[in-house]
Amino acid sequence: MLNRIPKDFDIITSAELKEVVRVFSQCEIVGKRFPICHVHFENTIVEVSSFSTSGRRFSRDFKYEFERPIGCDEKDFIRWRNCLQRDFTINGLMFDPYAKIIYDYIGGIEDIRKAKVQTVIPASTSFQEDCARILRAIRIAARLGFRFSRETAHFVKHLSPSILKLDRGRLLMEMNYMLAYGSAEASLRLLWKFGLLEVLLPIQAAYLVKHGFRRRDKRSNLLLVISTYLLLIITLFFFEILSFLGYSRGQTDCSRGSLYPCLSFKAS
Repeated sequence: MLNRIPKDFDIITSAELKEVVRVFSQCEIVGKRFPICHVHFENTIVEVSSFSTSGRRFSRDFKYEFERPIGCDEKDFIRWRNCLQRDFTINGLMFDPYAKIIYDYIGGIEDIRKAKVQTVIPASTSFQEDCARILRAIRIAARLGFRFSRETAHFVKHLSPSILKLDRGRLLMEMNYMLAYGSAEASLRLLWKFGLLEVLLPIQAAYLVKHGFRRRDKRSNLLLVISTYLLLIITLFFFEILSFLGYSRGQTDCSRGSLYPCLSFKAS
């Protein structure tokens, strides 16, 4: 739809993860709270999750009451339930390579057409349940050139301090992803616009304040571009120092959950 080549593919199967391990020789289960399989294939790691695992997690972690959609058969229900656990609507699409069908239960295609990043559940709840989603929202918007929905933009800004709940290793990993694939400049601009630069990189943010750059400055003049890339160099050097000091790529145990507004959810 965007005429882009995907960087990777996430696969979900009806098989249990233990069955996946038995099928593939180079495969291991990783993660305790959100277990998935890492399948090693031709110098590539393919992430495989299971409908059964996500279903058990759904019933345990999902904190909302909802009504099953009318006319929803069992297979549709399993796919729909899995989509409710995604972070953003554009990440909730499923493609069946055999039937060549795209399943969209949460409005992902419409948001892609509108170039919009929007959480599956209300943004305040989504970001409080998993604060790393704030950084992922910035990364997605920067890479694709998308904008945030009004609600998502509001809580990206106002819940930005919560990202400090992540350990340093996770922050380092998220920032590395954000500054990769040619989206470093766009990412830094969004971090500055929504006030996250002060949280992550206060020294670099102070530099922009000192030189009078506005939050919503859409200029593309040479000075702004040069300043952005100087900031990028400083940022990369900063993260190299963190790596040298031994901050590993750890992961936090942020809870996850989702709801679809039109399905009469109610917080418990």
